Amino acid sequence: MNYDFKEIEAKWQKYWAENQTFKAENNSDKEKFYVLDMFPYPSGAGLHVGHPLGYIASDIYARYKRHQGFNVLHPMGYDSFGLPAEQYAIQTGQHPAVTTKTNINRYREQLDKIGFSFDWSREVRTSNPDYYKWTQWIFIQLFNSWYNNNTNKAEDISTLIQVFEKEGNATVNAVSDDDINVFSADEWQAYDTKKQQEILLQYRLTYLAETEVNWCPALGTVLANDEIVNGVSERGGHPVIRKKMTQWSMRISAYAQRLLDDLNTIDWPQPLKDSQTNWIGRSQGASVTFNVKDHKEQIDVFTTRPDTIFGVSFMTLAPEHELVATITTPEQKQEVEDYIQATAKRSERERMADVKTISGAFTGAYAEHPFTKKLIPIWIGDYVLAGYGTGAVMAVPCGDQRDYDFAKHFNIDIPNVFEGVDISEEAYADKEKTLIANSDFLNGLAYKKAMKLAIYELEKIGHGKGKINYRLRDAVFSRQRYWGEPFPVYYVDGMPQMIDAKHLPITLPEVEKYLPTETGEPPLGNANVWAWCTKENKVLDNSEINNDTIFPLELNTMPGWAGSSFYFNRYMDPNNTDAIFSDDAINYWQDVDLYIGGSEHATGHLLYARFWQKFLFDKGVVPKNEFAKKLINQGMITGTSAFVGRVDGFQYERGTWGAKGYYGGAYNVKSDIYISAGRSNDQELLKDLLKANKPEKSNAIKAYNEIINDIENFKISIRQGVHADVSFVNASDELDIEAFKNWRPEYKDAEFITEEDGTFKVKREVEKMSKSKYNVVSPDSICEDYGADSLRLYEMFLGPLEQSKPWNTAGITGTHGFLKKLWRLYLDDNGAKFTDATPTKDNLKTLHKTIKKVAEDIENFSFNTSVSTFMICVNELSSQKCTSKEILEALAILVSPYAPHIAEELWQQLGHTTSIATAPFPKFDASHLVESSKEYPVSFNGKMRFKLELPLDLSKDEIEATVMAHEKTIAQLQGREPKKVIIVPGKIINIVG
Repeated sequence: MNYDFKEIEAKWQKYWAENQTFKAENNSDKEKFYVLDMFPYPSGAGLHVGHPLGYIASDIYARYKRHQGFNVLHPMGYDSFGLPAEQYAIQTGQHPAVTTKTNINRYREQLDKIGFSFDWSREVRTSNPDYYKWTQWIFIQLFNSWYNNNTNKAEDISTLIQVFEKEGNATVNAVSDDDINVFSADEWQAYDTKKQQEILLQYRLTYLAETEVNWCPALGTVLANDEIVNGVSERGGHPVIRKKMTQWSMRISAYAQRLLDDLNTIDWPQPLKDSQTNWIGRSQGASVTFNVKDHKEQIDVFTTRPDTIFGVSFMTLAPEHELVATITTPEQKQEVEDYIQATAKRSERERMADVKTISGAFTGAYAEHPFTKKLIPIWIGDYVLAGYGTGAVMAVPCGDQRDYDFAKHFNIDIPNVFEGVDISEEAYADKEKTLIANSDFLNGLAYKKAMKLAIYELEKIGHGKGKINYRLRDAVFSRQRYWGEPFPVYYVDGMPQMIDAKHLPITLPEVEKYLPTETGEPPLGNANVWAWCTKENKVLDNSEINNDTIFPLELNTMPGWAGSSFYFNRYMDPNNTDAIFSDDAINYWQDVDLYIGGSEHATGHLLYARFWQKFLFDKGVVPKNEFAKKLINQGMITGTSAFVGRVDGFQYERGTWGAKGYYGGAYNVKSDIYISAGRSNDQELLKDLLKANKPEKSNAIKAYNEIINDIENFKISIRQGVHADVSFVNASDELDIEAFKNWRPEYKDAEFITEEDGTFKVKREVEKMSKSKYNVVSPDSICEDYGADSLRLYEMFLGPLEQSKPWNTAGITGTHGFLKKLWRLYLDDNGAKFTDATPTKDNLKTLHKTIKKVAEDIENFSFNTSVSTFMICVNELSSQKCTSKEILEALAILVSPYAPHIAEELWQQLGHTTSIATAPFPKFDASHLVESSKEYPVSFNGKMRFKLELPLDLSKDEIEATVMAHEKTIAQLQGREPKKVIIVPGKIINIVG
């Protein structure tokens, strides 16, 4: 009976689906365990072998916990809103919903083939209205909430209104906008409705405000910082500029301290915690206010070193600072405007990372030093960010390298901080009583004492106060795109109003095109039916808008992170139409026990999800402050790219072979000649190619002639290569030239310089597995050729889960060979080999050391070492000719989490009629590993002559008597009496003759 993996895997995948083998119950007497993967965005390319790594690991753990008797929730869904589908829609006109559905079907097919134990009855798709109904519902809850610093949690906005009605806002301690005017209860009552709503927006946890955003003109949308790489959009590589826009924002800053503190309560990787800690960026210092000369405006700065205030030589504002236009003098206006336009093209991350470039512009305005009243020049510079602190810094060149470099670059005066100050020893006799105005603390007081003094004196003159600042900014929550969650918002007199939750979801309307409108509105501006009727509570045609009962709806959509910020909770009760989930479901499942996903989401999804969880906890919707107890970041599986050498250019090294020093660097040629890797160092060949590629441009001919005339003194090498699809390359690194030529039109008539044997060799390089590098390996082909179980075992065998490791398809033959050997332990050509035979001592020893090791490995997420353990176990049992059904049943269960298809088939062959999925995990019995005997080396005068197995419980005298009576001992002694018999029980026997 052969191991037909195709038939076996198809059979059990069908069985699991038809029997809903992995369906979890919300009401169970079993202890719960919730295993979660970060759900994928369904791209058109489908899965490559790098994607399932984390899924296989989580699946092993989920299956293991089922074997242990837990009620396991292991769901899967799709993060199905997003820019790629919309960009495809723009290019083709096809609705994003159509391509998204097609891509999801492709993902589902691939996932099923790998044999994951997902509970598909709980599948969610963020782009389905029945799901984003609850995204909209959470948005409404945020809008109707404020953050009370006194209770340190979010509360209903109605409680804030009650305070306003009774006593105004003077005593309100809330997280809010900075520029709120104080009003009394009477003034509040006198405000009209619009004014009251404007004030409430300054307190709401989601609010409208003019914000500096990353605007990508090519994509027509705002991008989050984590969607920008090296100053361009991650999607498409398009330029990004900074721009002010009215946007929805989420007041995540209200939770900054809790987000920091609660990192100590969760078992997440320390590097990820460090990333979030740095991103939140807590700083303790002071807010300092500077008056602006000849202006009523003031500039507030946050500084962590108020004790350095006497070292302030100039001020720098972010180019986007709201006061720049007001204070800039006419003489400096053009220079400032030019600089602002130039810096708008640089992203925040680029500006933060650039510590070398010094640039700025003088506004012509001056601020007054709060103590000395000296005039301080006000500059703008893009190293200051509008979104951090107040968007202004007091520059202290004597204490900050960047400030010093800026001052030196622009020749700004750096005064002597201690000029006119008595710094003699007598002046420090009583530091506690010395005033900050004499600035002597700068040269003697301890840092903390100086800080306190500085803040005390600033507060005394009304120019500052102590403050804790966070780098974490409120999250922009608007996107100018079509394919996202619609806001449940309509506008009355320009003010946002929430649609009642009972009328949700507000579904996406049909549009003719997915680009912004000609007037610059988001794509929903193209919708003809996008107005809200407050009378009929439904969406109507725009032509019916009367601003009486029918109003315009919000044109922006929510960002990609909206739907992923609570999906883990929705899985608990995904088909509930009356609530986001039932109390029974959330109280049973509580939170995620194990979450596996990429570290690249540290300051995106994982931070936003923690924020929403804390908000829902404050509102009593969820029982836990954190959504995931334990998080593991799986490593990356890298691809081995194939490079075809192309004669795009030569590089020269003057002198003898291997000499250093370049002569003109590289020399480009136009060529469709490709050269095999083994010939790329053939100097005579390369020189012939060079001579055949004389340049046409006159400015290159001179250099060319010089090189040709002295060509023997140059080492020449090919400078470039092009990616080839790895499917065109065999295990010997040989390129299928015809496949490559037919791949793209530009390669059709190319010339190929092969090896002497006619083959064409490529160069290999390990890179990130990506379709752009053509090094993607599909799991489909692996499952077709070797089976899903082989793929699962191989991905785990590659190395520790958290580490990156290169993919090599050739290596999968090892795990496939193991599975065939496992199969032959149970079955051969004649059928079953197993019997009811009593296990031998060696059988039990092999089994129980395997049980112990595999259980430890799974608990420690060391899945790679488990695969090695299985191989050792099968080898040992094969050598022992084990046929014991008792042993083989236990082994099948041990293997089941890793290779579930073959385990199910073997389980059935063993006579079982139910799935192996819930069979109890074998219990480890340490007694089987305790040795009852010892094989002693018996030595004569220090030389080992033979071995003798003896019980470990024998005394020294009993051991001596047994050894001396042995026939081999008698033969060695030949009648002589030994001088001494040395015995160390359990170790050695040495007879000295």
